[in-house]
Amino acid sequence: MGYGKTYGALLEAIAEEADRIAMRYFRADELRIERKGDGTAVTQADRAVEEMARRKVAASGLALDVLGEEMGGGDSNAASKSGRARMIIDPIDGTEEFSRGIPMFGTLLGIELNGEIVAGMASASGLGSRWWAYRGEGAYRNGKKIRVSNVGKLSEAMIFTTGTGPTKNREVIEKIRRLPDASRNSRALGGYWQHMLVAEGAIDAALDWTSKPWDLAPLGIIVEEAGGRSTNLRGERTIYSGQLVSTNGKIHDEVLKILE
Repeated sequence: MGYGKTYGALLEAIAEEADRIAMRYFRADELRIERKGDGTAVTQADRAVEEMARRKVAASGLALDVLGEEMGGGDSNAASKSGRARMIIDPIDGTEEFSRGIPMFGTLLGIELNGEIVAGMASASGLGSRWWAYRGEGAYRNGKKIRVSNVGKLSEAMIFTTGTGPTKNREVIEKIRRLPDASRNSRALGGYWQHMLVAEGAIDAALDWTSKPWDLAPLGIIVEEAGGRSTNLRGERTIYSGQLVSTNGKIHDEVLKILE
């Protein structure tokens, strides 16, 4: 049995309900914005989505642990060692955008098994889009198979990067800025959407610098199943080192070299 048959129905059910919850609060007067200890935003929509997802996992009959941004659930610094699969969830990735009425937020779901992400889904109700992939089964957006671009040189590429704000030191900022300087076109976007744009071939590379595993869990598998590569700055396939570089594969080594 493939991973899609094992986990697909659960991920779809969570994504469908997450979309409904998110859109109920999006641009709504009753939306309440709080700040967590690290300064990041959280709303009642974030909590409601994660609580719903945990209920659906518990009722699914699948042997799944859960690690979530809002409610924890295990070690967030390394792959699970319990021997069980676990779902990693960011209930609303892009809460800052969500809270400001910007529609580029999404619910991110990944299934980790034996240290490997084997299923991933990113559902963006504000954009009317949902991306998913199961290991060995291809990558899709709204039911249509997607593929990365064929651009072969960074100098001919369109790339998106994370921002260069005050939370990053001068050395990091200088490294990040090398990438747009070496490309044909660039934008600062950050977050899950830029990696989905790589997967569907709209852009050729994307960079996030400081992220948690729930920010990254489904992104790499979707890019890889679309024919691209997603790694950290050392070329390692991991969601636990903070950075994620996604490319069409053809320019990946060139991008990593620029960021050394």
